[in-house]
Amino acid sequence: MTHPISGLFKNLATALFILLCVTSFAQEISTDAGVIKEGETLFNANCKACHRIDQKLIGPALAGVYDRAPSLDWIKNFVRNSSKVIASGDEYANKIFAENGKMMMTSFTSFSDDQIMAIMAYVENETNKPAEVVATTTAAGGGEGGAGAGVPTSYLNAILIGMIVILLLLLVILGLIINGLKRYLDQKDLTEEDREVVHSPITLSTIVQSRGFIFIVVFIVASVSFKTVIDGLYSIGVQQGYAPKQPIAFSHKVHAGQYEIDCKYCHTGAIKGRSANIPSPNICMNCHTQIRSGTNTGESEIAKIVAAVETNRPIEWVRVHNLPDLAYFNHSQHVNVGGIECQTCHGPIEEMDVVKQYSLLTMGWCIDCHRKTDVNAKGNAYYDNLRELHNNKAMKVEDIGGLECAKCHY
Repeated sequence: MTHPISGLFKNLATALFILLCVTSFAQEISTDAGVIKEGETLFNANCKACHRIDQKLIGPALAGVYDRAPSLDWIKNFVRNSSKVIASGDEYANKIFAENGKMMMTSFTSFSDDQIMAIMAYVENETNKPAEVVATTTAAGGGEGGAGAGVPTSYLNAILIGMIVILLLLLVILGLIINGLKRYLDQKDLTEEDREVVHSPITLSTIVQSRGFIFIVVFIVASVSFKTVIDGLYSIGVQQGYAPKQPIAFSHKVHAGQYEIDCKYCHTGAIKGRSANIPSPNICMNCHTQIRSGTNTGESEIAKIVAAVETNRPIEWVRVHNLPDLAYFNHSQHVNVGGIECQTCHGPIEEMDVVKQYSLLTMGWCIDCHRKTDVNAKGNAYYDNLRELHNNKAMKVEDIGGLECAKCHY
């Protein structure tokens, strides 16, 4: 028979071992704000399409995943290649697989340990956050088209308004001069004929037939015609507001708005190349192998995606944003290095059922942005010398060559 004290020590040792394991598990998850921020970026770009922190979406809720999983190494292996872990007969992996409709998780083989741990840090931070009301804020200056929209028209409008004001002032001054001359002439000895001329009544007929009135009419007509021609010239090649009908009624309002899927999950090219590629049907099927009925259109539109995959035929999407061949634009440079949000150029995409070109996308619009946008040089040694040259003051994009012709034209 085992001595009671021996059993007590055994239980205490077991409890201590479990406590140490849990403590070491938690200690491995960073609380550094920079790591959590990196984890948020990775989560939004790669995980948010299928997972939420506190509720089940396509995959399970991730709150407390570090407590439920056998170990952090298990999580790393599952994230990199879930199918391999499931195929190995792992009991917990197969349990998750069965509970989630036997839907295979996307493999993230390129993720490093640090990246996976950054995601875990973000998940833990979000799990431990107290419930709070999130205030909706509107970005300052977020008017239609963004910075620099309608610049030529605004200048011409200001010029025309200025000219009209000057003409009105001239008319007032002329009226005052005429009244002054009449009072002066009334003090003179004038013949009856001259007095009739001085005090001749002003009628509509005399105004219309006067040279001054004719000049004003001709001037206004010529100015409006000139402005119309200039506006027409400036609008050549500008497709702001262009919203073509697509072969599939895909709603960004549902995907990016209602379900908060990060733009970069589907448009993967935006973070690693020049073009923000149009997603292939295979990316759509990451979710739609399970979701076969749409929020707005039922099964009809999703069936088109399934048909494209089954017949191996591409979907003929209509391009919305077109830059001329003479202009070079790199998405990854702006998204990764500049940290520019998609909505800065594409507008509130999460509110659009049908995508439209939100901004002007003209040369002047781009230059205006480069003149106003601050460079995020914090923590980037590449900018150390430049910051010294600028006395550690905030630098605009124009200060680092953002207005050089060869940046966009070569």
